[in-house]
Amino acid sequence: MNEAVRKISEDLWDGRDELEVLTFDIAGEMFALEAFIVQEILDLLPETVVPGAKAFVGSVINFRGKVIPLADIRLAFGMEATKPTIDSRIIVIELDIDGEPVLAGIRTDKVHEVTTLLRAAGEPPPSVGMRWRPDFIDCLVKRGTEFIIIPNLQAIFSAQHDHPAAVGSHS
Repeated sequence: MNEAVRKISEDLWDGRDELEVLTFDIAGEMFALEAFIVQEILDLLPETVVPGAKAFVGSVINFRGKVIPLADIRLAFGMEATKPTIDSRIIVIELDIDGEPVLAGIRTDKVHEVTTLLRAAGEPPPSVGMRWRPDFIDCLVKRGTEFIIIPNLQAIFSAQHDHPAAVGSHS
């Protein structure tokens, strides 16, 4: 694998030594998103299935009067979809997709906390032994005895974007 892929994403850290993130669980793994993209954390809401949409964003929810796609990033990572539990939540995020701000919900198994991760504890995803596409991961950050996965949401949503319903584009 070339060195460009093996480096920690400079876009993520943008010269900073720390990131403020929201941590959450999906399929027994701990993930984190930059806190500033998080708009709200919701209890599960009624979903409307979108006929013909990819499973990754197979439904939409009503968020403050707006219809937004509900993504299940476990499907992008090749994990099995699971049944919601009492701890399941939806994290509403705002991403820049093709130059436009797009709201989307992400299904999680449990939301933990807002915390600070240190760049010095970050590592690029290994080129072998991963069960996920390395381009879908910005970096892994070691905290205590665990690794926290920071997904590359731009890559994940862009990979799904060839279907207009995938991220609510206006094509």
